Amino acid sequence: MAAAASVLSAGALAGCALTSLGGDERTGARAPGGGARAECPRVPAPGGEEGRELRGMWIATVGNIDWPKDPDASAAEQKKQFVRLLDRAAAMNMNAVFVQIRPNSDAFYDSPHEPWSQWITGEPGKDPGYDVLGFMLKEAHARNLEFHAWFNPYRVSRQTDLKKLAPGSPAREHPEWVREYGDGLWYDPGIPEVRDLVTTSVLDVVNKYDIDAVHFDDYFYPYPEDGAFPDDAAYRAHGGGKDRGDWRRANVDTLVRTVSEKIHAAKPHVRFGISPFGVWRNASTDPAGSDTRALQSYDDVYADTRTWIKEGWVDYVTPQLYWPIGDGAADYAELVGWWSEQVKGTGVRLYIGQGAYRVGEGGAWDDPAELTRHLTLNDEHPEVDGDVYFSATNLMENTRGFATRLREKHYGRPAVPPVTAPAAGEAAGDGRHGAAPAPAHGVTARPHADGVEVRWKSSPGAASHAVYRVDGRGEACAAADPARLIADVRGGGIIDPTAEPGRTYTYYVTAVDRYHRESPPARGATAAAPEG
Repeated sequence: MAAAASVLSAGALAGCALTSLGGDERTGARAPGGGARAECPRVPAPGGEEGRELRGMWIATVGNIDWPKDPDASAAEQKKQFVRLLDRAAAMNMNAVFVQIRPNSDAFYDSPHEPWSQWITGEPGKDPGYDVLGFMLKEAHARNLEFHAWFNPYRVSRQTDLKKLAPGSPAREHPEWVREYGDGLWYDPGIPEVRDLVTTSVLDVVNKYDIDAVHFDDYFYPYPEDGAFPDDAAYRAHGGGKDRGDWRRANVDTLVRTVSEKIHAAKPHVRFGISPFGVWRNASTDPAGSDTRALQSYDDVYADTRTWIKEGWVDYVTPQLYWPIGDGAADYAELVGWWSEQVKGTGVRLYIGQGAYRVGEGGAWDDPAELTRHLTLNDEHPEVDGDVYFSATNLMENTRGFATRLREKHYGRPAVPPVTAPAAGEAAGDGRHGAAPAPAHGVTARPHADGVEVRWKSSPGAASHAVYRVDGRGEACAAADPARLIADVRGGGIIDPTAEPGRTYTYYVTAVDRYHRESPPARGATAAAPEG
């Protein structure tokens, strides 16, 4: 754990917190130039990828790593703990959380297919008395944080006794699907009914809840331990004479492709992403691999991420690059370049998984600037669209001030996430990648005791609104400069507490939809922050 002196509150990281307001505009505010309040249809939308970036953190629930820290705590206390994590993400100008809702073939929601998770109450199958996922979604979206629902596909338990699982668990009802390996229980990926269960569980959440993405981690076939994974029975029944390694990869490929197709058919705006181990293959094994000397996800957990990218089965990939720059076995710099080449020209977004948990471990990680250097290096690769940090607890602890440094050096302003690319086989003009939403309208600005209050009226199709600010009395109609972004929020307005007393500002508002397509700005509004 970090020393107490290094633990900062969300407020300490954020400075003055911007307030998001609900509802529509109020009357009486001023527009630049005092003229008519016609909108600005000819002003271009913010173009390209400038300023676009996904910034996220993983919130792990298995083993109570991040949340809930204490399964015996009351629902009210658990909720307070979760809100604190979200407030830290918002204070760091992040825009996404990746929350583990199916850690062990169980559920952080009321599922007809799997029991309530033991990590909520300490008891497998026990109803926690509240809609856990519904609560988490509401709080995340209130802060305009994307919610990526994190599923572990095949892990059943971190112990080996089936009888300790909740009654009604699919693993207890179908022990023939389950394999004991290492210190845990796993579903056998070679059994079609297992893949059906995973797919059904994912689709249950997609259809019931307003999530933004489905997220898989790096566990497919389990990481190698003593002895081979015991899937002889499944191989005899379903192998069809294939090489066993190729058959295992095909099993994982089938799951990935099927889940992707079904998610996009159910809700086209919901994305599907995977966070694989950071090395696909070493170049010594395959010339297409990276110049590394590490475990190979292709050969060891049968995860052929490179194929998933080429086939467009994932909307984004988040390789776990938990090594420092210059590492002898797996150099961060080498791997960022390698993954950038894999996604180039594919439309698949690349977010880098950053090992925040390693800060303070020794060697290069004793320097709190190591992660800051990672992000600086990322800037040399235009294919890198953001970063996700493992995990929330480490960002809260702020070991050696690394989180404060990230905020100051790289996250001083908010960011709108990158636009979602079309899924495989879809045209750029269809439902997933069509026109941006209509602009907001009726933007007003007025002095407020805490700074400047900006309000607007939304348009159909808007999921959030981006707010840009320029000094002085700006043009009534002007393009929005990504470098001037001060907020991306849900609701009908904000209070800008960073407006300096007595100074005049002009605000421009755009509409952003679920694909992160952005409208042109509405007509700007000007106001002066009150003196004193």
